[in-house]
Amino acid sequence: MKQTSLRWAPPLYFLYYAAAATLLPFLAIYYQDLGLTGAQIGFLAGMPPLLSLVSAPIWGVVSDLMKRRRPSLLIAIGGAILLALAIPAIKAFVWLIPVTMLFAFFYSPIMPLVDTTTISLLSAEKERYGQLRLWGAIGWGVAAPIVGWLIENDTATWSFWAYAGLMGLGFLIALGIPESAHMETGPRSDTRILLTSRRWLVFLAVAFCGGMALSMISNFLFLFLRGLGADEFSLGLTLTVATLSELPVLFFSNQLLRRWSAQRLISIALLLFALRALAYSLIRVHWLALLIQLMHGPTFSLMWVAGVSYADKIAPPGREATAQGLFAGVMLGIGSAAGAFVGGLLYEYAGPLMMFRLAALSSLVSAGFILRADQKNEDHSL
Repeated sequence: MKQTSLRWAPPLYFLYYAAAATLLPFLAIYYQDLGLTGAQIGFLAGMPPLLSLVSAPIWGVVSDLMKRRRPSLLIAIGGAILLALAIPAIKAFVWLIPVTMLFAFFYSPIMPLVDTTTISLLSAEKERYGQLRLWGAIGWGVAAPIVGWLIENDTATWSFWAYAGLMGLGFLIALGIPESAHMETGPRSDTRILLTSRRWLVFLAVAFCGGMALSMISNFLFLFLRGLGADEFSLGLTLTVATLSELPVLFFSNQLLRRWSAQRLISIALLLFALRALAYSLIRVHWLALLIQLMHGPTFSLMWVAGVSYADKIAPPGREATAQGLFAGVMLGIGSAAGAFVGGLLYEYAGPLMMFRLAALSSLVSAGFILRADQKNEDHSL
């Protein structure tokens, strides 16, 4: 691998996650300011991830068959920018539905395509993925409090303009991504392995539970903290603290993956997810959330790095982008959609405390399941 072939990766990860931090966490607040109910917010938060379950793998399949990922990535980034700018122009709930779904169609494949290209170019040094992905965590932490301050002192539309600007810079960086020389295309039947293999089904079930817990936290934490008296700058600061917790996890991810199996790391992340969600349900002052946010790295980042590594490891030859798209589609797609739908209903009718406790229970059950599988030495048949 030529070291220069990955010079584009740090700035692209930085810009992508900085853009995501300026928009995604603040969408629930924007919807609430429009006067939407908790159930409507949950619907708008849940439908896009559900669509990504289909869209991300489709984009991955097309890229694998074309043996070219850069054109798909550029189209996806361009579409996401245009749709993000369209959202603040719409005020009616019924019209927000198709626009947010179209946004998800273009947004959802971006990171799986970037991850697949990065891992492919890393070749024999795939454990270095986490150290490159670390720049995304930095971007998230830098952007969130700045946009939170802008929203607090002006308007929520800053989120959409900031997202478009940062992703526009990302588009320029993506123009310089080289196509991997190692892309292979396996027989068409290989794609079915991703949907019929027992180890894939178990892996995707666990990814679903992790995505559900993450969604309940990410979509409704700001509303919960706002109810405890937090302002927008404080909300952005919680994301900065979460970012700080990601840095050591991502930096040392190569050592972690060499020392423990990906399945074992996923189970640890899920156990910590349960503890994290339960902790939110116990606080009564918003600043305590800053302490709990330190668990973001050992939960989401650890599970994501381990999941990306495991998906690449068990993917059929030539179906790496499809595998990453499927993993992202289940965790950040159907899992996130389920968390948003169920979380929205629970938030409105049972309260946020019950919602967080259900997220903890879901994580605990799935952690026990994968731990049991790991103890039976199913690392290679999972």
